[in-house]
Amino acid sequence: MDEATADNFDALKLAQVEAPELSKNAHKKAQKQEKLAAQKANKSATNTTKEAGRAEAKKAVNKPSKKVEGAALIGIDVDKSKDFSGWYQQVLTKGDFLDYYDVSGCYILKPASYFIWEEIQAWFNVKIKGIGVENCAFPLFVSEDVLQREKAHIEGFAAEVAWVTHAGNTPLEKKIAIRPTSETVMYPYYAKWIRSHRDLPLRLNQWNSVVRWEFKHPQPFLRTREFHWQEGHTAHLKPETAQKEVRQILEYYAGVYEELLAVPVIRGRKTEKEKFAGADYTETVEGFIAATGRGIQGGTSHHLGQNFSKMFGISVEDPSAKEGEKKPPLNVFQNSWGLSTRTIGVMVMTHSDNRGLVVPPRVSRKQVVIVPVGITAKSTDEERTALYEEVDALAIVLRANDIRVETDFREGYSPGWKFNDWEQKGVPLRLEFGPKDSASHQVTTSRRDIQGNKGTIAITELASGVKNLLDTIQNDLYDRADTEFKSHVKHITKWDDFVPALNSKNVCLIPHCLTEECEDQIKDLSARKEENDDTPQDERAPSMGAKSLCIPFEQPEGLEKGVTECCNPQCKNKAEAWCLFGRSY
Repeated sequence: MDEATADNFDALKLAQVEAPELSKNAHKKAQKQEKLAAQKANKSATNTTKEAGRAEAKKAVNKPSKKVEGAALIGIDVDKSKDFSGWYQQVLTKGDFLDYYDVSGCYILKPASYFIWEEIQAWFNVKIKGIGVENCAFPLFVSEDVLQREKAHIEGFAAEVAWVTHAGNTPLEKKIAIRPTSETVMYPYYAKWIRSHRDLPLRLNQWNSVVRWEFKHPQPFLRTREFHWQEGHTAHLKPETAQKEVRQILEYYAGVYEELLAVPVIRGRKTEKEKFAGADYTETVEGFIAATGRGIQGGTSHHLGQNFSKMFGISVEDPSAKEGEKKPPLNVFQNSWGLSTRTIGVMVMTHSDNRGLVVPPRVSRKQVVIVPVGITAKSTDEERTALYEEVDALAIVLRANDIRVETDFREGYSPGWKFNDWEQKGVPLRLEFGPKDSASHQVTTSRRDIQGNKGTIAITELASGVKNLLDTIQNDLYDRADTEFKSHVKHITKWDDFVPALNSKNVCLIPHCLTEECEDQIKDLSARKEENDDTPQDERAPSMGAKSLCIPFEQPEGLEKGVTECCNPQCKNKAEAWCLFGRSY
């Protein structure tokens, strides 16, 4: 019996010995709740069979071989390594992060997950306001005429635009789009507001939701029809100041992942093929989901150049013109940048395990839970009350030190059941406190990120001890994810090694010529073409094969520009840079 199993066994044994009636009732209650939840889930799944997320959840029920052996009734019963989609759905719903909505592809963010988004907003707002960006709000509707003004930009969204065609039963004279992004919503007003170089820079950001009517397997947080994000749109007199901001924002995005979510990312520039439509160039932070071996775009910052300012007539007089001298007006240089609730999905996929969510302390709604233990059927009301008062006192000390803490006084549940419940919800640190702990003037600690890891903290050092342990958990989560990510980045120079590396759940750095034709060939050459492939969607390549993820800023040695061969065997061009390729969400 391993240490973690023994730990859970001891907790359940303690409950059975000390409170047999409570444990029995709790077990029956858990069975009843599980049964009701299963009936509800099956009913909902039946009503939304077109939704991929629900379909995958339903499939998971019919695949007993992929279930976790001996999983608790209330726990995750799908193995992350065997059925990733089914596991992901259970982790989010049983962890109380999300619920499904009756409009396919739309999801309810519950308080625990929305808290993470609020923490991201608070952190990011401080950063962008520090460089002069202000928040604002534009309408979510955009007229068809305005939307069509920049056809090249909107072309990528055309199939996903949702339209309002009626007001009640009355058809609208002109249909109205719900914004898929806000360039065409905002820029006509930039042209109105920017009249002089003294009006620059104009730096606006909005926190909103946008709609893209996605049909390809909606997946919570990663690919949804409505999603929450921030979108910044700025205008500058000179290209240098605009380009400086692009990199500055990208570093903030990297900070969200690395400092808040404990998720490592690679910084780089998108290829011409993958850049944002209408941009001069796009910079990106790229993540990696080790369980599936797939890359994922984390956030993008675009330098739009003068492409949109020419289209929308955003120009100012040339400030270098001398008195009486006439110079043509200057079109401003623009940027746009966005980060969405996809961040939450990436965090969940990176850290969570078969016991449920694992949430980094800096963004966890509850950082610590205190569970009273050692109360038995023989305990008197006075003993129970005294212990609970001590637990409350511990919580007061922690809250006074800005630690988010929950006390679990729920009756009818054994300590072992509570342990499983809080682990499933991803609370970073559990403190256990009973009569023996009280006598020893200490609390017993259990980290969520390391199974079976127990320790103690003296009550006299409670606040500092808990803070230090939370910091250790945060850092350890990042270090483990970073080590795993780096181990899956393979430097490939021979094509024969490329597809096997992808099939082993890696991303590949290859010498590449950076041409679109070559990228298309690599996608085709690396696609799996087996017929009747029943491998789960998250465990096989997308039909298009591998795509370019980014040209990393940190370039490895060993490539001589214009001399080194491109890795693609069908390409006759010379390599321009190391480029990161992978199968991607």
